[in-house]
Amino acid sequence: MNTENNKNSHSTKETSHKLITLLIALIIIAILSIFLHYENSHLVITEYTYANSKIPIELDGFCIVQISDLHNAQFGKDNNKLISKIKNCNPDIIILTGDLVDGTTHTNISKALNFVELAVKICPVYYITGNHEYYLSENMRQKVLEGLENAGAIILFNEAEELAPGANLIGIDDNSLISNTLKYLVDDSQFNIALAHEPQYINRYADSKVDLIFCGHAHGGQFRLPIIGAVYAPDQGINPEYTEGTYIQDSTTMIVSRGIGNSAFPFRLFNDPEIVCVRLSKE
Repeated sequence: MNTENNKNSHSTKETSHKLITLLIALIIIAILSIFLHYENSHLVITEYTYANSKIPIELDGFCIVQISDLHNAQFGKDNNKLISKIKNCNPDIIILTGDLVDGTTHTNISKALNFVELAVKICPVYYITGNHEYYLSENMRQKVLEGLENAGAIILFNEAEELAPGANLIGIDDNSLISNTLKYLVDDSQFNIALAHEPQYINRYADSKVDLIFCGHAHGGQFRLPIIGAVYAPDQGINPEYTEGTYIQDSTTMIVSRGIGNSAFPFRLFNDPEIVCVRLSKE
């Protein structure tokens, strides 16, 4: 009789232990889910001031907002959270530095174009291609480009546009980054801003003598760990060098955005989605 009671007691304790273990596991999963959701939806604005004596007086105080690697993500209904934060920057122009849509796992052209339709109501919007636009089929890529034009965005396809007398905005197509295209478009007697999706070609950018260049592509290294920093970036591999912030080489300053959305790997860690806000200052 005692043996049977001991068995029942042991069984009860074992069941209780399993329930406690399951409860702890569920709590941990819930906490991690909330944390990951926060990490991937907590939009931040990173502000920079860029000073250069070559900046025309007309552009002193000029504000540029950079949105990179949206990957057709959505922040709030109709991207109202993203649009609201952009408005708070009071930009003079918005630049879209590639990967507006995701060309691999969750392509949604409508979401991306809906964002652009709202963005152009704030101020002029300039766009260049990223590598993901070239992952799309030709028909889908044309749909994106036509949608951008219909929305009123300005596509810079290996060309320059005057922002003010003595200042140019240059856009480089993602398939032209390793060519001399940028070098041919830079007039180093003027102030030149360039848009190029991928940051690992900083040597070529510096060789062109462009003053300021905006890039994305690296997603901030996807995971950013204490001491270690960025873990991995496309085309840079493990422990990448160019993932966020400013990099100066010769007379060229490169600003790299951590981007907004995600692609094949759906999560960021210690790496908030980022809106870059740069104000120009004439020294």
